[in-house]
Amino acid sequence: MENKIKLFFQKVPERFHPGKILDNLPLTRKLMLLYLCCVLLPLILTDSIIFSLVIKAEQSSSQHEMENIAEAIHYTLSNRMDNAANLSLNIYSNKYINEFMDAEYASPLDYYESYRDFLKDSLYEASVGTSNYNIVMYADNPGIVNGGSFWNLDSAKDKQWYRDFVESGRDILAYPYYENTATSTLRKISIIRRMDYYHKGSCPNLVKMDMDYSGMSQSIINSKYRFLVYICDGDTILFSNDGHGGMGKPYETFLPSMNRQVGYSRDMNVYGRVWSIYVMKEELNVLSIIRNNFALLLFLILVNLLLPALLMKGINHSFTSRIRELGAAFDKGDIHELTQLPAVRGKDEIGVLMASYNHMARRINDLIQTVYKDRLKEQEMDIARQNAELLALHSQINPHFLFNALESIRMHSLIKNEEETAGMVERLALMERQYVDWGTDTISIREELQFVEAYLELQKYRFGDRLSYKIEAEPDCLRYCVPRLTLVTFVENACVHGLENKTAPGWIFVRCCCRDGHLYMEIEDTGHGMDSGLLLTLQEKMENASMQLLKENERVGILNACLRLHMATDNTVKFQLESEEDSGTIVTISIPEEKLRINT
Repeated sequence: MENKIKLFFQKVPERFHPGKILDNLPLTRKLMLLYLCCVLLPLILTDSIIFSLVIKAEQSSSQHEMENIAEAIHYTLSNRMDNAANLSLNIYSNKYINEFMDAEYASPLDYYESYRDFLKDSLYEASVGTSNYNIVMYADNPGIVNGGSFWNLDSAKDKQWYRDFVESGRDILAYPYYENTATSTLRKISIIRRMDYYHKGSCPNLVKMDMDYSGMSQSIINSKYRFLVYICDGDTILFSNDGHGGMGKPYETFLPSMNRQVGYSRDMNVYGRVWSIYVMKEELNVLSIIRNNFALLLFLILVNLLLPALLMKGINHSFTSRIRELGAAFDKGDIHELTQLPAVRGKDEIGVLMASYNHMARRINDLIQTVYKDRLKEQEMDIARQNAELLALHSQINPHFLFNALESIRMHSLIKNEEETAGMVERLALMERQYVDWGTDTISIREELQFVEAYLELQKYRFGDRLSYKIEAEPDCLRYCVPRLTLVTFVENACVHGLENKTAPGWIFVRCCCRDGHLYMEIEDTGHGMDSGLLLTLQEKMENASMQLLKENERVGILNACLRLHMATDNTVKFQLESEEDSGTIVTISIPEEKLRINT
């Protein structure tokens, strides 16, 4: 059969050959034909019916799940409230507790001693247990001193919860409220019960048990229900699994507009209150529907692919064969010349594209030499500009630490009039060689630390016992290279701005270590420190050091060092400043080890 089909097409005139027809057919009509035959007709006939059934099944499943969620919440809350009510019943009927509340006390001391004896009684602990409830009993007894588990009833009469309980006329009441006092702002749910078991309704005593609101709210959140849930007392949201359960926030309101999103609701009676459980419906999740009905959808896909398969074969050949020719032409070309197509086939958009490519290739080949040369020239100018900026940075290294050292030598010589200055001159020579030798901008950390030590020894002559220092470096760090005069710039800043005007002795610590693929350099002083405003400003300047900032600032030493570190590490260096006034400053520099050159 296949051979007969091939023979048939071979006998068809070339202009009527399907492949030639598709080559000359405009791309817009090809896509329209593809859409009508491969997408629109199959989907309208099959998918609309199937998806309607799938959506109905998903909605039914979601409704059943919402009912189960409401039932689970009803059970959880009822169980917690019933446990609290049963505990209040134990207190209500406890003879020893009632006798203690009704007893007469001659003085506060008498009450205090009786209260201590009462707490030692194991019968009280058996009635209360080791619950997480906050239990307070209020007695109409002037001899009771407020505190602990027993309070005088007069202290509660001005409370809103007490007035609402009395107005309810009930013996037991579940009462949610928000306590906003000078000492606390908390959400609370309490079980309030009259304690008239031995007085036949004539006693105003009561017990108030504050539930573990946080635990109740967390249990609902930890259940990780798929749907959003609200538990409301009237229009007050008591609990929710979307963050409305914060203990320190006032209760929020269930707005009328939210009723439109309710998928299932259920009421529950809770000791004089009616709580409503609202399970909110959610938008249909298409991916979830696809996963749940994958087998059916796979069948539909297979059916829908049968019709477009034949047409797609011809269209695919029309597209891909000529697009491959274009791709091959681009692959053969290089930066010096683009390869032209040997032949242009078809009159559709791809045929026009092939012709346009050849026209573009001819024009680009004419211009490529000029553009290429101009680009090389621009790169050379850019490199020259960068070198000029680097030389400008070198020239801006602040030399005033050298002048300070010279002044120290002069003053020490005048005072001592002896040859101790020989050591100082030796260190000064080392510093001067570092400063003037700019054959390379980088130097090993070992050499940089030698320079730091020489500088600090000179400063000890100046500061005397007021300056102490310590240099620590792990051996693995010494081989890495950093921009010249980087560390000494930060050390000089610590001496002059941190310790110079401080009369008390001070320390400077220099540390280098490698951790987690990074080199860390830390300069710490115990000097004056700086306020938070200056700290933030300096931190920002160090992180964003640039030539423009150097031009705008008079003191360029630190910014110069930071900019050279940025340039040497491809902007991967990080700076961290910590400072406290009258305590000192810590500068931490971190650089990825992969960005550092190793001294060989």
